[in-house]
Amino acid sequence: MRMLKLKVLRTIGSVLLLALLAGCGGGGKKMTVLQETQYAYSAAVRWGDFEGAWQLVDPAYREAHPMTSLQFERYKQIQISGYRDLAERVGEGTAMREIQIGVINKNNMTERSIRYTEQWRYDMAAKQWWITGGLPDFWAGQ
Repeated sequence: MRMLKLKVLRTIGSVLLLALLAGCGGGGKKMTVLQETQYAYSAAVRWGDFEGAWQLVDPAYREAHPMTSLQFERYKQIQISGYRDLAERVGEGTAMREIQIGVINKNNMTERSIRYTEQWRYDMAAKQWWITGGLPDFWAGQ
């Protein structure tokens, strides 16, 4: 449990550092923050750091749909083998990214591919982009 807390704290620190560095930019800052936040989120998912990715989920969504330790444990049963952007649309304060994710079930070593749509919103007060739909559901329909 202590290791999990340290990992989460380290991830939160990295995200905050990333946000601070993004705040140092000039023009087009909102887009830069979006790209850096999406990169941090996709890196966390690719490396199996779902607790870290969870920190980039919209706080209102996290409050309405809290994750249990059992739900986080379920993510340890998979490994991400690929994370590819297929399409992206950016509007005023919103963004969408269509993603193809390769998923390996560690128990039986089978691989499959899923499509996942990321919806993002810009929080003017926090000057932060948040993913609005939670973590990918790798078990949909199973």
